[in-house]
Amino acid sequence: MLHSPRPKLIPRARLALALNFTDRRLFFSSLAHERSQARSPSSSPARNELLDLFDHLLRRCCSAEQPGRVHARIVVAGASDSAFLAARLVSVYARFGLLGDARIVFDETPAECKSNLLLWNSILRAYASNGCQEEALEIYVEMRKAGVLGDGFTFPLVMRGCAETGSSIWCRSVHCHALQMGLHHNLHVVNGLMGMYAKLGQMSIVLQLFDRMGARSCISWNTMISGFAWKFDCDGALEMFRRMESEGVEPNVVTWTSLLSSHARSGRDAETVELFGLMRMRGIGPSAEVLAVVLSVCSNMIALHMIKAIHGLVIKVGCEAYLIVKNSLVCAYGKQRRLKDASQLFLEMESKNIVSWNALITSYAESGLCDEAFEIFSQLKKSNGCSLVRPNVISWSVIIDAFASAGRGRESLALYRQMQLANIVGNAVTISSVLSVCAELAALNLGREVHCHVVRALLNHNLLVANSLITMYMRCGCLNEGSLVFKKLVVKDLISWNSMIAGCGMHGLGKDAVRYFDGMVETGIKPDEVTFVAVLSACSHAGLVVEGRKLYDRMTEEFGIEPQMEHYACLVDLLSRSGSLQEAGEIVKAMPMAPNVCVWGALLNACRMYRDTDFAEATASHVFNQNWETTGSYMLLSNIYAANGQWDDSARLRISAKEKGLKKVPGQSWIELSNKFYMFSSGRALQLGMEDVYGVLEELTLQMETEDIIPAMPLKTGT
Repeated sequence: MLHSPRPKLIPRARLALALNFTDRRLFFSSLAHERSQARSPSSSPARNELLDLFDHLLRRCCSAEQPGRVHARIVVAGASDSAFLAARLVSVYARFGLLGDARIVFDETPAECKSNLLLWNSILRAYASNGCQEEALEIYVEMRKAGVLGDGFTFPLVMRGCAETGSSIWCRSVHCHALQMGLHHNLHVVNGLMGMYAKLGQMSIVLQLFDRMGARSCISWNTMISGFAWKFDCDGALEMFRRMESEGVEPNVVTWTSLLSSHARSGRDAETVELFGLMRMRGIGPSAEVLAVVLSVCSNMIALHMIKAIHGLVIKVGCEAYLIVKNSLVCAYGKQRRLKDASQLFLEMESKNIVSWNALITSYAESGLCDEAFEIFSQLKKSNGCSLVRPNVISWSVIIDAFASAGRGRESLALYRQMQLANIVGNAVTISSVLSVCAELAALNLGREVHCHVVRALLNHNLLVANSLITMYMRCGCLNEGSLVFKKLVVKDLISWNSMIAGCGMHGLGKDAVRYFDGMVETGIKPDEVTFVAVLSACSHAGLVVEGRKLYDRMTEEFGIEPQMEHYACLVDLLSRSGSLQEAGEIVKAMPMAPNVCVWGALLNACRMYRDTDFAEATASHVFNQNWETTGSYMLLSNIYAANGQWDDSARLRISAKEKGLKKVPGQSWIELSNKFYMFSSGRALQLGMEDVYGVLEELTLQMETEDIIPAMPLKTGT
């Protein structure tokens, strides 16, 4: 007589739960074999009742432990050869994220059950719903090899995976399979095809599919509008929305969400707010997603009153518990510099995800409070032990950029090193921030190291990264390397060209700067205000007066750009350096706006070059009359007096500057050695290790003297 299965069910079920992935596979396999040897034939009605019972138990599972217990009962009862129950088990395991257990059930199902399409659809849905799209596509390939063809439930799951991979080959293949199965009129399949091609940005195909549909659901219309939103085409989304209404289909909250999102993504903030008002007038209750979109738009606008109004609506409709809404509120208040409100909302959150932390860190970082942002970032790092939330690449990027923007480049680079040690791979934004610091500090070695990382991470064709590399190399004086990065760019934007023009101008290569300008215009890219500042400055430093005049005229006549203060400063500097002081002075007098200290400074600097004391005094009087208490103007005029031997006037001016509390910022130089920076400044004490540097400098000075080269000034090693 066989023992009752009940006494040994509980121990085996507990054992199954305690085993790891591999052991559980062996356990269920051996248990199924044991029961298949021992079970007696049962009548069909009794078996159906048993299957219904297990199906009922699986549906009622409400914790991750329960499916394993029911699974053990199924195996012990000898019902593991049911394709229907296997499919249900796969679905339930997947619902709790137990994909390993779901795969065990699928793999251990008898071969005769593998022809059941329900089982294949269950494992496909298990992977697709848990974001494992590549595994879902592998299952689909395995299914096709097994001779099992999909149905109207199979293809939408597979199409989701195709869209995520972004492979047009996969998309076309699955599309062909659906046509071969005669599913081109199946509503769910066509909706899936539209969503798949929309993700690829192929809206022409989406429109063809949509227009050929015999019957459309609200999902069909929403897919179209979402596709236009994905392509930043808010006009197309609005046109489809109006067409939807004209055909008598009532837009639902998903439709409105897609429409609002399309306008928000396109930067049409005012229109987004208007559409939200229209939605409210029509009596459509806002969802959490709609409120998050509108809050993001209001945060971009200087509209604190609107944010407060939306906040009140959030409380009124009962959406304050939604994390996506709370995070959007933190961002909105943070962008309006209402940091106390943002912090209070953050503290009130019962549960916080990484988006919550990043929102608060960004709020302080964008307000220029990098120390406070770093303190919050440090709290996030300390929470690793008691929370699943930990700093991600966005957290690191924000804090690195915060210190870089505050001019604290060394600390920014130190944080980048910590990020690398934490095994966080930087994205394009991170790399761009680090390269900007390398450019400011002329940290060429680190810049090249980052460039190597860019190549390994396949980011060398990213336009943001490439432009940052160009700027870094050009500022560090590596013009050939910067030019090489520029030439390898398949697509060049305005910033790419501006970086090359400014880099050439910085190193006195005015003709090269003009050549790049002409090349940019020939490619059809229209120059902007920054372009002309760069190219006019390049002409000024290279003494290209004729070319500079022509470019200035083209700016206004050909490109319709009104000269700004910076352009006038460049033109005055161009003429002044060439000795045309009187003409430069006339341009200053004819300016439509009051000249600032930069314009007068350019004129005053030219007076120093040509030792024109009278013109310098007249120019300096304008600066002093405007109460621009700048050290540079005093020092320039003082040097002009000194160069002409007017020592009393020079001393008087320096004393006047000292009495007004003006101090000249000492010039600094630095070198990078073994990833460390050593500063050189007149009158400063030696840093640790600087003795060796000065030793080399003394040797170089002696060598210069032996070769009859006189240093510009004697070497002072300080104390």
